[in-house]
Amino acid sequence: MSRQSYIFTSESVSEGHPDKVCDRISDEVVDLLLSKDPQARVACETLTTTNRIILAGEIRCAGEIENSEIEQRVRAAVRDIGYEQEGFHWEHCSFSNFLHAQSTDIAAGVDSGTGSYTEEGAGDQGIMFGYATNETPELMPATIQYSHQILSRLAQLRKSDKSVGLEPDAKSQVTLVYERGVPVRAGSVVISTQHREGLSPADIREIVRPLVLDILPDGWMCPEEHFYVNPTGNFVIGGPDGDSGLTGRKIIVDTYGGAAPHGGGAFSGKDPTKVDRSAAYASRYLAKNIVAAGLADRCTIQLAYAIGVAHPLSVYVDLHGTDKCDVMKLEKAVPELMDLTPKGIRETLCLNRPIYARTAAYGHFGRTADNEGGFSWERSDLVERLRDFAG
Repeated sequence: MSRQSYIFTSESVSEGHPDKVCDRISDEVVDLLLSKDPQARVACETLTTTNRIILAGEIRCAGEIENSEIEQRVRAAVRDIGYEQEGFHWEHCSFSNFLHAQSTDIAAGVDSGTGSYTEEGAGDQGIMFGYATNETPELMPATIQYSHQILSRLAQLRKSDKSVGLEPDAKSQVTLVYERGVPVRAGSVVISTQHREGLSPADIREIVRPLVLDILPDGWMCPEEHFYVNPTGNFVIGGPDGDSGLTGRKIIVDTYGGAAPHGGGAFSGKDPTKVDRSAAYASRYLAKNIVAAGLADRCTIQLAYAIGVAHPLSVYVDLHGTDKCDVMKLEKAVPELMDLTPKGIRETLCLNRPIYARTAAYGHFGRTADNEGGFSWERSDLVERLRDFAG
């Protein structure tokens, strides 16, 4: 039997966190290539440190891509994040591009009609998880959802009012108290944000406290002694100047804040033939629709793939004892609800579009599907089919 009373914590990091800067840059490269060629292949890794940006990885694109075009896109992204500091400046930092052509051995396993299989195969082996829970309207764990929302609002304030004195690098951490399996209040909230010289932790506290109060449900705010703001004091040096960044180091922030399993594969910098990304989106899509349909309060879905093989090796559904239908029957029905081949996922969710830079911060899940095709995996358009199935 699962525990009914407990505390649980999730963290988020802002778009200016050094690892998130790298995720954004890598996804800008994905978007640039997909805008030239919807079938482009990209595996782009980014390293940032003091006034330096380095790209590495492999690409394949039918359209012509100049190094200057990639550099211009990268610098524009860093400028949008807000870095104009002595130690990391969008205009003055050095830029190195070591992207090269995709391996023909990898391409052969993925391209349809090549290698040992006639269907387009997965871009790699691995396991991917999707999760949904009804504890928030977004069907996300409350701890990670509130952590994201705090930093998103903080970024909006920073960009709309320069006089506030905030800088791009920030972290949040929300601990919630659960009773009978339901979150009821915050046990603690931690916020660390980079700032200009002259602002004290008390000043920062006065800036961020109203945002936290506005985001948490009424009466949920933690005691003042458990509200930690810049607990180490000064936070002027931050971002890639304060710590190096790498693509793909915030996979728990990107997903469910530790409330669900993770297969280990990062998302950013990868085109949608990589099932690390596309199958994780598909499993979230399915899990969300199952919970949205009222068939369970919580749902975890696992998919497993082999490189070069089109269909998943296994499909696993766990409703965590909250099921309101036959879970075994549902598990068998999942592959019928959606074509879970890499091509089928991309077509169902319209993933061969330049939609990925916007996913790089504040979570890939729990967002609103937009008119340009972004966050399509957050749609709830399988609900009626699922209800018919359960009915």
